Amino acid sequence: MPRLLHPNAAHVADTLIARGHHGVIVTQPAPTHSAAEAAEALGVQLGAIVKSLVFLLDDEPVLLLVSGAHEVDVAATGVRLQGTLSRAPLDVVREVTGQPIGGVAPLGHPTNLPTYLDSALAGHPDLWAAAGHPDTVFRTTFPELLRVTAGLAVDMGRPTEDAAMGHENQLPAE
Repeated sequence: MPRLLHPNAAHVADTLIARGHHGVIVTQPAPTHSAAEAAEALGVQLGAIVKSLVFLLDDEPVLLLVSGAHEVDVAATGVRLQGTLSRAPLDVVREVTGQPIGGVAPLGHPTNLPTYLDSALAGHPDLWAAAGHPDTVFRTTFPELLRVTAGLAVDMGRPTEDAAMGHENQLPAE
């Protein structure tokens, strides 16, 4: 018997469809708690995973969609966004996204968050992002993600420890 989508994932699918995306949500057998776990489960490069991170820009929430192979360079990205950038507290993340940590999607939130995409995501033909619940994802492309989120591309990252150690271009063993 097929599993029903979690209500958050169903809302993300509806939002994607309303914005011209196919809206297909993939449910994974188990939640993935990190970009590295998601990349391994999907058999894709770490950099093709989209991390949806809520930050405060001058105390106002913004959504940064960051390559799994990057960490946000808070100081440099704040300068690029013309403000002071800091991580949002978990209660703020839950309030502005309506989604659980580890499953925050790039869209489908109760608030309209200004959204910025890590320009490094453009280097991957396909991207995978959380779909509102820790065991759901959807596939997209960089241009499509820009369009459906009304986001702006920004250089914001520095390599994560995994990427810096050379794991970025390795696919998991089959």
